[in-house]
Amino acid sequence: MSKKIAIRDAFGEALVDLGYKNNKVVVLDADVSHSTKTIKFEEKFPDRFFNIGVAEANMMNIAAGFATCGFIPFVSTFSFLACLRAGEQIRTSVAYPRINVKIAAGYGGLSDSYDGTTHQSVCDIAIARSIPNMTVIVVADAQETKIAVPAIAQHEGPVFFRLSRAEVPVIFDENHKFQIGKGNILKEGSDVTLIATGVMLAKALEASDKLEKERVSTQVLEIHTIKPLDERIILQAAKETGAIVTAEEHSILGGLGSAIAELLAKHHPVPVEMVGILDTFAESGPYEKLLDRYGMSVSDIVKAAKRGLKRKNSSISK
Repeated sequence: MSKKIAIRDAFGEALVDLGYKNNKVVVLDADVSHSTKTIKFEEKFPDRFFNIGVAEANMMNIAAGFATCGFIPFVSTFSFLACLRAGEQIRTSVAYPRINVKIAAGYGGLSDSYDGTTHQSVCDIAIARSIPNMTVIVVADAQETKIAVPAIAQHEGPVFFRLSRAEVPVIFDENHKFQIGKGNILKEGSDVTLIATGVMLAKALEASDKLEKERVSTQVLEIHTIKPLDERIILQAAKETGAIVTAEEHSILGGLGSAIAELLAKHHPVPVEMVGILDTFAESGPYEKLLDRYGMSVSDIVKAAKRGLKRKNSSISK
């Protein structure tokens, strides 16, 4: 996983590939196409690209209109602007009538690191996940992004998919299988399960290697679809290992950790430790340093796994 590629670049390239294959695909951007990389699509298909300007709410309504006319609109802007500034339009004009709009939520998590609190997205997954009829996807690397974009285009209904600005390690190759609503088992193990989404998957794999050196058998799952959740694979992991650690670049309130805790509390309670942002805003600064500062380092995952194991063993001994 030494090679790093920016997810936003992969998204721009995937849109171009999709544009060649499907002339029903249109792209709307809110005057940030150089940042989101939808400019790549504009250069190839200027007649199917629409810069709506700094008018995100209007953009969602326009996208709904395109979809109603049979097009497949990809709406691109920063994640915090999509889910907060245009949240009402997503709810009412897109999700409520189940309109076929694809919301490309760029610069997710803390990846817009130097622009600080106003531009960082720490609650976007929670917002999108709570909207009825919305499918929520978080991609982990550039290769998965390239595979996910056409799958999202083929999916019927509204999709919110979160993209990072950052260059992140390449985990998958061209043979990677991506299916909406289905998780992936990356490593088998028997002591504890690490369940990660997005850019935290690379850190979970690194944490797993460290734990294995300490003779902790670690299973690693990727959950790229936060909604609908792959309940089967998560429940099976809970039964096999008896301890779960979730890792996400998002508040621990309302995201992946919450979704998994809700599922397990209902069907198979086991110790759950959540690695993520601890209900706080972040500062400006270098991206990787922010991840470390706000509880999303490899060592944070290792420590969470050990806490989960301790709780598991304590409950077994009683």
